[in-house]
Amino acid sequence: MASANYAPRWRAGVLVSTVAVCSLAVAATRLHAQETAAALRDKAMDLAYNLDHDEALVLLRRALALAPDDPATNRSIANVLWLNMLFNRGAVTVDHYLGSFTKSNVDLKKPPPELDAEFRKCVRHAIELAERAVAEHPDDPQAHYDLGAAVALQASYVATVEGKAFAGFKAARQSYDEHEKVLKLDPSRKDAGLIVGTYRYVVSTLSLPMRMMAYVVGFGGGRERGIQMLQETAAARGTNRTDALFALVLVYNRERRYDDALKSLEELRRMYPRNRLVLLEAGATALRGKRYKQADDLLTQGLAMFAADQRAKIPGEEALWKYKRGAARVGLGRPDAAVEDLRRAVAPDGLAWVQGRAHVELGRVAFGRGERDKAAAEARQAETLCEQGRDPACLEDARTLLRNANGR
Repeated sequence: MASANYAPRWRAGVLVSTVAVCSLAVAATRLHAQETAAALRDKAMDLAYNLDHDEALVLLRRALALAPDDPATNRSIANVLWLNMLFNRGAVTVDHYLGSFTKSNVDLKKPPPELDAEFRKCVRHAIELAERAVAEHPDDPQAHYDLGAAVALQASYVATVEGKAFAGFKAARQSYDEHEKVLKLDPSRKDAGLIVGTYRYVVSTLSLPMRMMAYVVGFGGGRERGIQMLQETAAARGTNRTDALFALVLVYNRERRYDDALKSLEELRRMYPRNRLVLLEAGATALRGKRYKQADDLLTQGLAMFAADQRAKIPGEEALWKYKRGAARVGLGRPDAAVEDLRRAVAPDGLAWVQGRAHVELGRVAFGRGERDKAAAEARQAETLCEQGRDPACLEDARTLLRNANGR
């Protein structure tokens, strides 16, 4: 999550000695470097959210060379590295964060060691710089913002890359506290609402025992207040507006507010026209809302974009696109066209959960045609794949289909 620069305080004065003139020249050079680093950082984050991760990292490393002690640049490099790791795992869709994949500690492929080392170095330096600024200026909202944002990034990495959902609990609590301090010191800082609002919403969705534990250790809750804070962050058009919009897409999908999610996705499509995955999410959101025609149109447009895009793809990406459009076409009552897509979706290069869900849809087509034995076979294949993919929602659908096919 990018943030505004931590601006140093300058004292004006009339300086006449040679030493003073040299000091002014050094200060001006540093300020110019900071401004240049900020411009490079802004351009890099635009590239990153358009899926141009490598180009973004080139610019960010240049920015870091200009301003090695800028916490925002250190944090931005770590952020893009984290996004790239998730991209290379395919863990960048709303499906991964709607509660389907729920194990607190999961076996995940380790990231490339050089990227892991660079992430840890940058996030550690960002935290150290921010801690120093907080110690020197305890009433400065920006210092607390930088610290909370860096610690939150570290917590997210532990949860999503290392696969230890509860190991980052202490860091998450610290980031929440730091951004609450920002809001107390400066209520106009809507950018701090991203972390506070996200955690408030997440706490509200926990089971009662987990929710009580979160309250005891100091997390605030409140579903509606959390959503409102995310909306305010997105509306403020600050440096972390993009993150707020993506968070709202997930929250609105979870709340089944599909029209609101589609509006956020439309804005993200306008902001990042080269990000084909935003179009995938728009089609998937329309599908969840049973807007099958809209989903089919969006996914067909997205598949054309996918075919023309020569950049790196997430693992099993084509199968995912085909599954989504195939499911939309099942909903539209176009079984022949649906089967054509779904057969591509169950290919071995697809992820297990995608294959499992595609087999469920193939089973539904067979069941609708009165082919009960075929439907049962598809359901059994789906059941196995859904277990492999740790997808309980898919597993439940497969078992329901199997019961129906067997006349139970």
